[in-house]
Amino acid sequence: MERVIFHCDLNSFYASVELLSHPELLAQPVAVCGDPESRHGIILAKNESAKAFGVKTAETIWQARKKCPRLVLLPAHHDQYRLYSQKVNAIYERFTDLVEPFSIDESWLDMTGTLHLFGSDPEAVADQVRRAVREELGLTVSVGVSFNKVFAKMGSDYKKPDATTVITRENYRELLWPLPVTDLLFVGQAARRALAEYGMRTIGELAAFDRETLGRLLGKQGYTLHDYASGTECSPVIPARDLPGPKSVGNGFTFPRNLTGWEELQAGTAALADEVAARLRRHRLKCTTVQVTIRDPNFRDICRQKRLDAPTHVSRDIAGASMGLIRASWREGAPVRALTITGQNLVAEDQAAEQLDLFAAGAAPRRDKLEKLERAMDGIRGKFGRDAISIASTVEAAGSEESNGRGTP
Repeated sequence: MERVIFHCDLNSFYASVELLSHPELLAQPVAVCGDPESRHGIILAKNESAKAFGVKTAETIWQARKKCPRLVLLPAHHDQYRLYSQKVNAIYERFTDLVEPFSIDESWLDMTGTLHLFGSDPEAVADQVRRAVREELGLTVSVGVSFNKVFAKMGSDYKKPDATTVITRENYRELLWPLPVTDLLFVGQAARRALAEYGMRTIGELAAFDRETLGRLLGKQGYTLHDYASGTECSPVIPARDLPGPKSVGNGFTFPRNLTGWEELQAGTAALADEVAARLRRHRLKCTTVQVTIRDPNFRDICRQKRLDAPTHVSRDIAGASMGLIRASWREGAPVRALTITGQNLVAEDQAAEQLDLFAAGAAPRRDKLEKLERAMDGIRGKFGRDAISIASTVEAAGSEESNGRGTP
């Protein structure tokens, strides 16, 4: 049976979610950005009106405003983006139980076994998916329909916004092979240059190249890219429940101003550790190692690790270990531009046996109480938002730092 794969890509996702709260801005060019006052004042997302002015993701705010002086800037609300991502995927799961998130705003759906429940025409069913998302959540989605995951993704990119594109065995050569190789999944500038050396500048030229020769030239990547271009890729859609868990969970901040002194570093460390611990609890994991990466104003990094006495997903434990590493490896008063804290060597929380300290018999009960406290905080934040409750030592830091998005979403 020929597979039927959808790739669903939410249009201008961050900006679209923000505009749900600002309908008066729908007709104006809008961008979501980092703090304009910080050194990370960059464009994170933009709506279609801003795109028409040439505004691009990852460019600086001053570059974007040079192109579009009337650009309206809105701050990012990442908790809302995660919430709407979950809502959208819940809609997808009404059509099939085989839904594989690719990013916060993209998912593959394997419709092979369920298409007949909604009709025999894949394009019409894709339109049903788009209509459900638009009517229930106020967001638009572009859907690519094809016989494999790579071509389905290229279909969702082919026509935007709010469109369905069907790529079949009959039309993929006409639609996709004239496109530049950089339109193919995972072909960046380094791969583009390598392929261009052998005369492959379009997807069609890549597909026409001898597969074995390409494999000898580029190794495993050569075989993979040839399969992508020629339409022979056949990887399965793996639902989120079956995807492997993260190997590490981390979070980093780049500060609007350099931090100096233990007190400022303690506040920044507490905020980072709080987020890392919350993410570990979401994945039902504990870390047995904490790693700290410190960056100075000259972009020099140092990295230190520490094995913990017991597995944990408690922010106080992670913050304490992190601050211990900082004090041991950093000169007091030396400026810090950025910090990253990562929990490593993860174990499932129900398998995290603790080695009891005979000289600190109360350690495990105290940790159990802290776990219950922080899970209660998770519940409050899930209902009322991330800012509804904070650990006291993170309150000051929360207003002075900007997440760089590292780590598990």
